[in-house]
Amino acid sequence: MHTKITVIYDNPQDPAAFEAAYPDQLALAKKLPGIQKIETSKVWPKEDGSPTPAYRLLDMYFIDYDAASAAVTTAEAAAFFPSVFELATGGVRIVFAHIEEA
Repeated sequence: MHTKITVIYDNPQDPAAFEAAYPDQLALAKKLPGIQKIETSKVWPKEDGSPTPAYRLLDMYFIDYDAASAAVTTAEAAAFFPSVFELATGGVRIVFAHIEEA
C-alpha cells in the first residue's frame, strides 16, 4: 500500500452530531473502488482543555497513486466527498500522501 488519502477533520461545531453521522461517512468511504484499508482515529484532547488542531483523521489506503487518483473520479467518490464537506462543519483538509516505510 503505497498511497493514502487522509481526511483531516477540524473541530466540528457540534461534536455529538458529528459522531452520530460519522459511521455513515465510513460506510461511504468503504465503497471507494480500489480501497485496501481504512484507518480512523480521534485526536486526544490537550491536557489543558484547549482545542486541538484537528478532531478526527480518516486514512484510506490504496495500492498506488494511480489507484487513489482513479478512485476519486468515481460515482462512489461523488457520494463520499460532498458528505465529507457537509459533515466537516469546523473545516477539513484532504491530502494524498506517499507511504514511506521507516
